[in-house]
Amino acid sequence: MAYVSDSLGNRIPDFSYAGYEGGNKAIPEAPVKMVVPIQEGDATARIQAAIDYVSQLPVDEKGLRGAVLLQPGRYVLSGSLKLHTSGVVLRGSGFTEDGTVLIGEGTTRETLIRIAGQSDIVREKKGRVEDAYVPVNAHAFHVDNVGDLRPGDRIMITRPSTDEWIKTLRAEEFGGGMSFLGWKPGYWNTTWDRTVVRIEGDLIEFDVPLTVALDQQYGGAIVEKYTWPGRIEHVGVENLRLESTFNASNPKDEDHRWMAITIENASNVWVRRMQFRHFAGSAVYAKETSSKLTVEDCISKDPVSEIGGQRRYTFYTRGQQTLFQRLYSEKGYHDFAVGFVAAGPNVFVQCQAVEPYSFSGTIDSWASGVLFDIVNMDAQALRYGNRGQDGKGAGWTAANSVIWQSTAALIENVHPPTAQNWGFGLWAQFQGDAYWSETNSHINPRSLYYAQLLDRVGESAKDRVVLLPMTTEASTSPTIEEALELTKIAETPAPELQDLIVRVSERQPLNIEVKGARVLTEKDVPQKKKLIKAADMRLLNGWLVRGDEVLVGRKNDVQWWNGNIRPRGLKDAKPHITRYVPGETGTGLTDDLREVVDSMLARNVLSVDHNYGLWYDRRRDDHERIRRMDGDVWPPFYELPFARSGQGLAYDGLSKYDLTKYNSFYWSRLKQFADLADQNGLVLLHQNYFQHNILEAGAHYTDSPWRTANNINNVGFPEPVPYAGDKRIFIAEQFYDVSHPVRRELHRAYIRQCLENFKDNTGVIQLISAEYTGPLHFVQFWVDVIKEWKKETGRNPMIALSTTKDVQDALLADPERAKEIQVIDIRYWHYQADGTPYAPKGGQNLAPRQHARLWKPKKTSMEQVYRAVAEYRQKYPDKAVLYHGDNYPEMAWAIFMAGGSMAGVPKVEQPGFYKAASNMRAAEVGGVWMLRDTENGAIVYKDPGKPLTFDATALKGDFHLYHIDPKTGRTMKKERLKTGKKITFNNDKSAEILWITKNKK
Repeated sequence: MAYVSDSLGNRIPDFSYAGYEGGNKAIPEAPVKMVVPIQEGDATARIQAAIDYVSQLPVDEKGLRGAVLLQPGRYVLSGSLKLHTSGVVLRGSGFTEDGTVLIGEGTTRETLIRIAGQSDIVREKKGRVEDAYVPVNAHAFHVDNVGDLRPGDRIMITRPSTDEWIKTLRAEEFGGGMSFLGWKPGYWNTTWDRTVVRIEGDLIEFDVPLTVALDQQYGGAIVEKYTWPGRIEHVGVENLRLESTFNASNPKDEDHRWMAITIENASNVWVRRMQFRHFAGSAVYAKETSSKLTVEDCISKDPVSEIGGQRRYTFYTRGQQTLFQRLYSEKGYHDFAVGFVAAGPNVFVQCQAVEPYSFSGTIDSWASGVLFDIVNMDAQALRYGNRGQDGKGAGWTAANSVIWQSTAALIENVHPPTAQNWGFGLWAQFQGDAYWSETNSHINPRSLYYAQLLDRVGESAKDRVVLLPMTTEASTSPTIEEALELTKIAETPAPELQDLIVRVSERQPLNIEVKGARVLTEKDVPQKKKLIKAADMRLLNGWLVRGDEVLVGRKNDVQWWNGNIRPRGLKDAKPHITRYVPGETGTGLTDDLREVVDSMLARNVLSVDHNYGLWYDRRRDDHERIRRMDGDVWPPFYELPFARSGQGLAYDGLSKYDLTKYNSFYWSRLKQFADLADQNGLVLLHQNYFQHNILEAGAHYTDSPWRTANNINNVGFPEPVPYAGDKRIFIAEQFYDVSHPVRRELHRAYIRQCLENFKDNTGVIQLISAEYTGPLHFVQFWVDVIKEWKKETGRNPMIALSTTKDVQDALLADPERAKEIQVIDIRYWHYQADGTPYAPKGGQNLAPRQHARLWKPKKTSMEQVYRAVAEYRQKYPDKAVLYHGDNYPEMAWAIFMAGGSMAGVPKVEQPGFYKAASNMRAAEVGGVWMLRDTENGAIVYKDPGKPLTFDATALKGDFHLYHIDPKTGRTMKKERLKTGKKITFNNDKSAEILWITKNKK
């Protein structure tokens, strides 16, 4: 191969470094170490036990421990498998009809197989690149400080996304003045993972070339040495068929497995000889922490999902040095895709997409060093483009990338500022201003990747060059004999890529012999640990308790909308229960609920206040009221309670909702959290509805499942929507009108679903709606449905009344309905600091902040919060009172001292404090807040700067006094209390909590 460089030294990159071992070696074959026999029932624990067994074996000279072999037949998995240790391979006995099938069952969206190391990278010393310009395909540069770098060290090279560069690309916005989707400095960095091979003075040479130029006028680059002890290597999945069960009555069902295989925190990995059926998301998804991956000889068919964003990204990489070759995909969305700022080289060779729904190519921002080589797109596009606002502001998607000898209905190839893209030997309709050569022609070499690999590695790579044969030569002037021969050949269909893939075992068989390997027995499978629950949450003396301890702690609120799954966009994310990003786990993505609970316990967070999202699709964050032209929805998805029907198209471009069916992911996630809450003493505040969808901005209603245009249930709301001034929405009165027969039954069934989902949980408090300023009659209906359900089931859920004050008081004055209420939540009104109430009335078709704009309420105070809680505690002593009104986090001690539950006070380190409180009643004595137990002591809130006298004349026995810091809960001082007299405490400058408690021997 010969290359022509431009005036700056840039040239087409060497793509041969993609794949396992950076293209230097073939994929090895691991010896079989354990066999898992087929048995009836769930095989998840058994196969995982075999993986864990092999993970403990020693590593051989190839870095392999061994393979787990699955026998021919069907293994059913209700959970997920995880390859977590270097050198372990999961192998089946064939990926065709007579081979091994792993079937992911159930309605979980859990990934079927995860190849996952640990995210424990440690970045060490930084240095700066000194060269004025380092061109594309360079292997070396000078740095300002070599330090202790040595050959063999691993380094990260980061090219910053500076303001100057973004402006040169004109990517700060993409039209309409909508800069919130534009690129931001520091958010679009490109980072390469490389190994130092030579150091000479201040010159560092590294193993794999760069795929974007480093230019000092755009910030140059940073070099960081790193270690990554938890990253795993030499791991493979091979020779298997993976399938997901699904609801056959719904062709767009999504309550089943999304991802077949994901790879993260792993290098030198392979997935080969696989078939995939019925998955909603990706067959293989290589995350940004994956590198040196080969995916080869795979077939994906019959995906089941909606047609839209984050679905059917069949073979998808965000990693680097990844090679996808000999792949066949049917009915994908982005069948072959490269994601956000993926640092190349990344290569797709000899891939075919049949009946795809959308384009393949680079689908997100600034992937560099991408090669599509002998790729055939059936009736769809192959794109290196500028997507503008699409893809949440993807903008320029490809830099220094090549499309080689490929066919598509359309090939788009653009020339971004500061970079180039190239197209050679392409057959398509063409679009773009990149470099084009030999269009509508066949060129040599047939494959750029294989030509570069042979040039670099030599003859040892020949066995890895596997191409679908071209059995004839084209000629414009054939002889009569040649024409006769070609005519005869034309009677037979052309060879197909599928056939080449299926015959891989004939070319290179894998060892599937059981002889000599250990066979898994039941003794090898660990028994499940029995879960231990915390004490039930219940009412005791008007307090919410678990066991006998009053529940206290802070509250987490979930995000209603917005979010960004790009790395820098995750930094401010909050925990969430029903947010979903396919194949991704973590805060801002699909939260690991066990990690959420652990974090809550560590941070003294008692509860999560959960409501469904404002809308599912992040495109609606623009607050437009338009119908989308396709289903290319943007994550993160805030899942909604109702299931999609698979019929028609809602305003977001996905199918319409069926309000009589429920989203299994949404409800199962809430149930999973509720179970964890009961095990760990936490609380779920479950808001049944979310009023924000039906008032204020019209966009809030546009994608709502309840909107007539978005469901199949004849709900009867007006269409076209009567947006006020073509901007606002006032649909609340109609929504709360339960005289409509269809809506009444839908509401009734939905409220029952809210109860049924948590029927076995005690740590759930049911509230009518986030932001509820609705009418009394809907609250009455809600309570009546609850009462009906309780009578039928014999269950006793914890019900909280959380409304405007007039509605709250009216319902509590109704003796029959008041019986169904265990908790009063003060949230939508408060006493202002001057003692006057801010209490908008319910049913006035205004949202809380619309009321606030009219009333312009003033802040409350500690004294007024105490007053609000104490009034309800005294009037309704059998009910718990919560306060989540104005400024509630700062009012925690006022709430608690008035007898309020779930106050955000700190953990008190002295044992027994909150248990003692459960037997106390609130009292204000001489302006001092106290919780008192006439025989066993008191808890006193001592204001800063005020003297305090406590009457201990009635106390008998041995008492201790603890001085507790109200900010930290720590004991500042302990002393014995002399009872039988009044005790005066001095005029301290800081607030204190005084706990007077009887010494029980």
